[in-house]
Amino acid sequence: MDFFTSFNFVELGTATMILFAVIDIVGSIPVLIKIKGDVGFIEARKATLVAGSIMVVFLFVGTSILELVGINVESFAVAGSLVLFGLAIEMIFGIEVFKSSDDEMGSKSASIVPIAFPLIAGAGSMTTIVSLRAEFQSINIIVAIIINMIIVYLVLRSTTIIERILGNTGIIVLKKVFGIILMAIAVKLFSTNVKLLF
Repeated sequence: MDFFTSFNFVELGTATMILFAVIDIVGSIPVLIKIKGDVGFIEARKATLVAGSIMVVFLFVGTSILELVGINVESFAVAGSLVLFGLAIEMIFGIEVFKSSDDEMGSKSASIVPIAFPLIAGAGSMTTIVSLRAEFQSINIIVAIIINMIIVYLVLRSTTIIERILGNTGIIVLKKVFGIILMAIAVKLFSTNVKLLF
């Protein structure tokens, strides 16, 4: 079956790293700790399953939604690269590019909102998934999503331990390193797809 013969370790590794940088679950540890303090408990399994499901569904219907509104994948990928660039700037320089609301932080459904969506499966993740589909095979993206969801689950289950091990300095360093990687990916994604528009 073509779906499985399309499996490629290079694509898988790249897609996994890109999603890991965009989801930035390690960099979200301070936010997760705040949410946990507000609601008392985070349902790691539920948050992970919901976020993973949203990403997989968007992988297959995202393009159809774009076609419905008359946008091609290349245009979305270029727009996505700009969003990723903005996310990278936030991670590297600590500048708030995208405003977020804390109104729902105290909700009992915090495992779904805002953790599963939009913290994990947010605009950046959705944009990235559709952008990746313009270059990579679906099977590689699906496996990359699964790998990242496993990481997300482990982090959600052990936020306090990880924070204690890394410390604030460690989390900041990781965030900046992945920010630089994400910026390089955004530039590559932009240069590759912008050529296809003209």
